[in-house]
Amino acid sequence: MAECDDGIRIELAWPRPGGVLRCLLHLPAGSTAADALARAVRSEGWPVDALQGWPLGVFSRRIEPGDVLRDGDRLEIYPPLQLDPKEARRRRAAYPRRSADG
Repeated sequence: MAECDDGIRIELAWPRPGGVLRCLLHLPAGSTAADALARAVRSEGWPVDALQGWPLGVFSRRIEPGDVLRDGDRLEIYPPLQLDPKEARRRRAAYPRRSADG
């Protein structure tokens, strides 16, 4: 993305049941991830739970809400895990799959 005359453009992506909410935002240079979330709630009508402290990332790299965004970034909101990966492995190990033979 080319830098805007008045700041930066970012994409915001938030996986939700039924699909991913996406929006393009024009923000002043120096805006943080928290600024982008607040703008999405205020101007795009996103639910306030976008600001509930869920993990954030830019192109799958974890960031903090106070991190400054750059032009062209895709800010991602990561929903909480439904099941811890270690617990999922334990459950699979406790109930081994049956083979096709029997």
